[in-house]
Amino acid sequence: MVQISNLTKHFENHTALRGLNLNIKKGSIYGLVGVNGSGKTTAIKHLAGIYRQNSGTVTIDDQPVYDNAPLKARVGYIPDELFFFAGYNLSMTRRFFRNLYGTWNDNYYTNLISLLQLDEKRRLNRFSKGMQKQAAFALTLSAMPEVLILDEPIDGLDPIVRKTVFSQIIKDVADRGMTVLISSHNLKEMDDICDAVGIIKEGQMVIERDLDDLKTDVHKVQVAFEAGAESLQSAPGFTILHKESRGTVELLVIRGSDEAVSTKIKALKPLVYDHLPLTLEEIFIYENKEGV
Repeated sequence: MVQISNLTKHFENHTALRGLNLNIKKGSIYGLVGVNGSGKTTAIKHLAGIYRQNSGTVTIDDQPVYDNAPLKARVGYIPDELFFFAGYNLSMTRRFFRNLYGTWNDNYYTNLISLLQLDEKRRLNRFSKGMQKQAAFALTLSAMPEVLILDEPIDGLDPIVRKTVFSQIIKDVADRGMTVLISSHNLKEMDDICDAVGIIKEGQMVIERDLDDLKTDVHKVQVAFEAGAESLQSAPGFTILHKESRGTVELLVIRGSDEAVSTKIKALKPLVYDHLPLTLEEIFIYENKEGV
């Protein structure tokens, strides 16, 4: 299990994380989302063992991550900004990774670079941004990590390559029980592959749920009442996150149990009452609004 408990991190006069909590089940794919500056990358760098926390704990399988080389050897990390040794081609970098990771799998690597059609003899600094990201995936996945941490992983990848890479990640999760954390602004992609999601805001976790459960507790409905929708107000267990008028019909996004939402609306005898599909992107947008 990957776990952050009550994590606080200060940078000079700025507090990036404020008592952050995060829990990722083994063998799951977890999506970490938040607006720019919310603390996502700072949290990720703690999980990768790059930052030392001011307070709180950061653990994988109940072991502290920072300054723990044997544990970090089991973790694969692909940052948003990639780094490769100057003058190295993919073949040379492969040898470096093979010497660094005892779990390195040559057959896996050979199959993956063939699938991605990468030229091993070409210098990595001459690769496009998308090809560099593909190379990072090939190298990191071939180390057979138990935990994979990805910060904006699909930036620069075309749709075909994205599908290839994510298919391989899902296969590794299924076959080896690999645990994955993904931070990305592409919420549609995360909606398709994540088991659970955490929404971080101003350095704190505001929502952390299994994705299916999260969608069960947030609803998009369209309603129309004879006397208008003014009588429909937020109440305990029933929070209106968003409201907009479409003629005589009101579009509402509501947080609450299905029973609470249905009971509250039906009591007002609506002329129209329909549930509409809700995406992770919509949940994220409305949860980050300051008001209705």
